[in-house]
Amino acid sequence: MEGYRRFLALLVSALLLGFVAVVCSIVWVLRYREGLGWDGGAAEFNWHPVLVVTGFVFVQGIAIIVYRLPWTWKCSKLLMKFIHAGLNTIAMILAIVSMVAVFEYHNARKIPNMYSLHSWIGLTAVIFYSLQLFLGFAVFLLPFAPVPLRAALMPIHVYSGLLIFVAVIASALMGITEKLLFSLQSPAYSESPPEAIFVNCLGLLIVTFGALILWMASRPHWKRPPEESAKVQRPNGGAPEGVEAESTMTDCSNADRSDAGFNSEAARKRNFKLDEAGQRSTM
Repeated sequence: MEGYRRFLALLVSALLLGFVAVVCSIVWVLRYREGLGWDGGAAEFNWHPVLVVTGFVFVQGIAIIVYRLPWTWKCSKLLMKFIHAGLNTIAMILAIVSMVAVFEYHNARKIPNMYSLHSWIGLTAVIFYSLQLFLGFAVFLLPFAPVPLRAALMPIHVYSGLLIFVAVIASALMGITEKLLFSLQSPAYSESPPEAIFVNCLGLLIVTFGALILWMASRPHWKRPPEESAKVQRPNGGAPEGVEAESTMTDCSNADRSDAGFNSEAARKRNFKLDEAGQRSTM
């Protein structure tokens, strides 16, 4: 792996920052708010920031980079798909519970629902995340989707996953700011009391964690090599187990090149001009 030490340093830093962010969210509600509970009061609402930071930010971030871990490259791709899907499922469950806590709290206190930009972006992220999870199961985990469909949807799946992750972080930042503006009266948020400074630091932790995750996920040289996936064969000697569309297409192209190797050098030279003309005609 190119830049293994740099990747490892970024990974450890991201995990540490994400874990500290989760701890800080718990400390926030236990020390500065009313704690945690499930009684329709403020303690129930406090589950919302804790579960969002834990599941929708931290766990989802781990799910995004789980394919990038080099010590998993010799594992079955199908196993890694189950781990990826499992982590996303956990994040989805925690996000739904956090939404339930908010709606129950608002309904108990007669507070209007879905009026702020934070709630709009947050609910949109939950809806699209659930669609992303469903399509991921149906297309990439179950063995029924054809390879061309997987190849066509893979770039969309990757892009939408990163977009949802960014939207979740933006919604979390708006949410904690909104909570401080509503809750801090004397002293006010503008006077920078200790709670405001503490929660602002929590926001910085979330942003930095997200930036590290996006950086690791966007580096092509830290991507799981397709050739490593091809080495994991089914017990009966069939095709590679759980290989994604991209890996399958790469393997097929490698097979074509190996078949072409059986042709003589003279035949390749004779067909070069025809191949070149055919390529130009399809561009």
